[in-house]
Amino acid sequence: MTFFILRPMNYKAFELPITIQPNDIDENGHVNNITYLKWVQDIAIAHWTKVATPDMQTQLLWVVSRHEIDYLKSAYLQSKLKAKTWVTEPQGAKSDRYVEIIDIDTNAIITKIKTTWYLLDATSKRPKRIEADITQVFQ
Repeated sequence: MTFFILRPMNYKAFELPITIQPNDIDENGHVNNITYLKWVQDIAIAHWTKVATPDMQTQLLWVVSRHEIDYLKSAYLQSKLKAKTWVTEPQGAKSDRYVEIIDIDTNAIITKIKTTWYLLDATSKRPKRIEADITQVFQ
């Protein structure tokens, strides 16, 4: 299944450069599929850390419930990549995050990823509705 969603105008995209390490390469000579999931987690954490207040970071946490990945092209050790992410309008405690892994030299999208995250109260570990104060930090 191929998906793509245009970024809503009120949610800013966040970008992060990617440095491919030798251990990211599989026996076929390209970036291993599992590495893309690590990069999704890396950019999601970096994005949240950048926009959330210290209190939000202490009181709230995010957990993944689903990943959907479309591998469009291969990336190699010498590839120069960046990740770009944005979130969409939440539904209760659930929020979808989109990530594109992009080849910097060609501007080609290597991989498209959609992840579903749930916001939890850090103490109780129970789902917490995503209120306006949370959505505002992503705008």
